[in-house]
Amino acid sequence: MIEGSYMCMTTNGDIEQLFRTHYAAMYRLAMLILRDDAVSRDIVHDVFEALLVAGKSEVTCIYLLAAVRNRCLKHVRSLSALERMKEVYSIDTSEIADEEWPDDTIITLIRATVSNDLTEACRRVVNLRFKENKSYQEISEILGISRVAVYKHLRHAIDVLRQKISKNG
Repeated sequence: MIEGSYMCMTTNGDIEQLFRTHYAAMYRLAMLILRDDAVSRDIVHDVFEALLVAGKSEVTCIYLLAAVRNRCLKHVRSLSALERMKEVYSIDTSEIADEEWPDDTIITLIRATVSNDLTEACRRVVNLRFKENKSYQEISEILGISRVAVYKHLRHAIDVLRQKISKNG
C-alpha cells in the first residue's frame, strides 16, 4: 500500500524514484479496474509522462493513485457499450450469437424514437449520455440541471423506447 502522508518532488531526477517506489501499486490498481495488462501499463506510464510534461513541483502518493484511477475510468467511459460489457463481464463476443444483439430494424426504431418522440431536453440528455458517454454529473454541469433531472430524463427515454419496441417488436 502506498503511504500518502509525505510529499514527493517531481523533478526529472525524482520521477525515476517515484516510478520505482510506486509503479507496482499503481499498476495493481489499474489491473483491478481494467483487467488488461497492456492498457494498465500504458495508463501508469501516461501518469508519469503527465507529471514530467506538466512540471508538477509536488505530488502526494495518493495523487498518483487517484490519477491512475481517473485515467482508468476515462478509458472505460471511452469504450463503446459492447466493449464496456466485455470489459466488465469478461465476455468473448464470439460466444454471443449475432441475433442476440439489436438488429438494424431495432436500431433504426430507437434512433427514430429518440429523434421524434422525445422532448428536446430529453433528447439532449440521451445524446450526451449515449453518444458522448458523459456521466450524470457531466450532463448535469453541461445542461445546468440536477443529476436527479438527468436521471428522470433518461428514465423517461427508456420508458418511451420500451413502449415503442414492444409495440413494434
